[in-house]
Amino acid sequence: MKKVGFYFDGVVDNLKDKRALSNFINTVVLEANRKVGPLAYTFTTDEKLLALNKQYLKHKTLTDIITFDYSDEKALSGEIFISIERVAENSIKFGDSYTKELLRVIFHGLLHLLGHKDKDTEDINRMRRLENELINRFTAFKIDVSRETLKT
Repeated sequence: MKKVGFYFDGVVDNLKDKRALSNFINTVVLEANRKVGPLAYTFTTDEKLLALNKQYLKHKTLTDIITFDYSDEKALSGEIFISIERVAENSIKFGDSYTKELLRVIFHGLLHLLGHKDKDTEDINRMRRLENELINRFTAFKIDVSRETLKT
């Protein structure tokens, strides 16, 4: 069974390095002394994410991510919905590349599943630091995976 899945609902699949990303996410979960359960990342539109936000969270605002945590004592598991339109707009707004902003949101959802919060300034700052650490580690991890692939 595939533990980390990437799905595209109403948007084009432009996610590169899915295998490396899946392997890295599994590594992060295992490093947190958790078992990896099914994790589904669904990339979608503002409209579809807004509908989920209204239906499940009773919020009437656009957001870049919604995380549903299905973890139990056996494994970390959940569904993470990401608005590609919000990611693109935020990359411009914050002056980062689209890829970096997409990774930030992907890791943001993972950090929520690992128990990290972002309700106050201190939590938000900690979350940003952890997101940046994961982005940097993934870049190095991806290079290491590529080198290993070349050896075989």
